[in-house]
Amino acid sequence: MSEVRFTDQHEWVRLDGDEATIGITKYAAEQLGDVVYVELPEAGRKVGAGGEAAVVESVKAASEVYAPVGGEVTGSNTALSDDPAKVNADPEGDGWFFKLKLADKSEFSKLMSADQYREFLKGL
Repeated sequence: MSEVRFTDQHEWVRLDGDEATIGITKYAAEQLGDVVYVELPEAGRKVGAGGEAAVVESVKAASEVYAPVGGEVTGSNTALSDDPAKVNADPEGDGWFFKLKLADKSEFSKLMSADQYREFLKGL
């Protein structure tokens, strides 16, 4: 069974075994507005927890997407290159950004649970 955790930068991570799928939250997608371009990391690239991993551009702004956990990129959602609006349509599903093989599972447990993230949003 997969578990999802969140960051204060509005990224989500779904862990399946030692592979993490990463994207931005519904809140982040709503704040960005219509996404027009996504730059994704190459497979094989190593990223540290909190490191820049991708870029998302909307009609309002360009934003970095940070890796909530460290590891090696195993793949990217190439469908976003052709249809970046998937990020708006399903940010926590088909609009995922990239997958990586986790370097340290303990990093995942330090992230916010769904309940903690909902509480965090109330303070914004």
